[in-house]
Amino acid sequence: MTTLASCFPVKTRDLHSHHFDSTIWDDFKFRPDDVIIATYAKSGTTWTQQIVGQLLHGPDPRLRTADLSPWVDLRVPPKHIKLPEIEAQQGRRFLKTHLPVDALRFSREARYIYIGRDGRDVVWSLHNHHANANALFYEALNDTPGRVGPPIEPPPADVRRYFLDWFERDGFPFWSFWENIRSWWAIRELPHVKLIHFADLKRDLAGTMREIAHFLDADVDPADWPEIEKLCSFEWMKANAETAAPLGGAFWEGGAATFINKGTNGRWQSVLTDQDCAAFEARAIAELGEECAAWMMRR
Repeated sequence: MTTLASCFPVKTRDLHSHHFDSTIWDDFKFRPDDVIIATYAKSGTTWTQQIVGQLLHGPDPRLRTADLSPWVDLRVPPKHIKLPEIEAQQGRRFLKTHLPVDALRFSREARYIYIGRDGRDVVWSLHNHHANANALFYEALNDTPGRVGPPIEPPPADVRRYFLDWFERDGFPFWSFWENIRSWWAIRELPHVKLIHFADLKRDLAGTMREIAHFLDADVDPADWPEIEKLCSFEWMKANAETAAPLGGAFWEGGAATFINKGTNGRWQSVLTDQDCAAFEARAIAELGEECAAWMMRR
């Protein structure tokens, strides 16, 4: 008989790339109330960080979410700089990862929130992120000592070509999409893991925020909810993007407002062909199974 204990995640490998150094987690010192926000990427990570930050430390329009919630497995800055800064944080911590489960060191006490999104929407957001990256972005990721594997290069201007490269080479030039979602879906029944979907944030932000607050045992004064909801709206985040974007948006042309882009779904519908979509949907079922694929492609 399978039990939750037998399903508890165990790290079996490390991932290294122009972005990743998964070994940073090996030396991370967990606290019992830590919150880990996980996604493939461009799936509502920053939005969820804003929500969790305001639930735990707000309402506060001056809260600099990106400073409080670093991407732990990003290889810059290196672990000897990053980990002491995280250790010095006061209050309840909320941190970010883009790792699949089998490359992540798990805690039995921390809470994990995973956000899913249709891979086609992910790619459209990734293309904006990548196409607007500036020289500082490439310098940090490619030239900081310790990079494993090839450098990251500027993307093609054609977003359909970008999608096809990503699809045909499973996440190129970033990391595998299918293994990331599949690994988190497999542990969704663990009591300290919660899966939400980008579509939930779009359709019912207030309700989804309350689900997250309940999951985190966040003690929110009922009188604070209207202000927290305002501070977590996409519109407020776009207007105040420098508080949420990493390094205030320094890695992107146009700054933080470029990083916090549109927050919309379906832009691929007028660009991808019927054959492109059929291939993606068939691959999703083959890689994830019908239930997980249907969840990933939710509207």
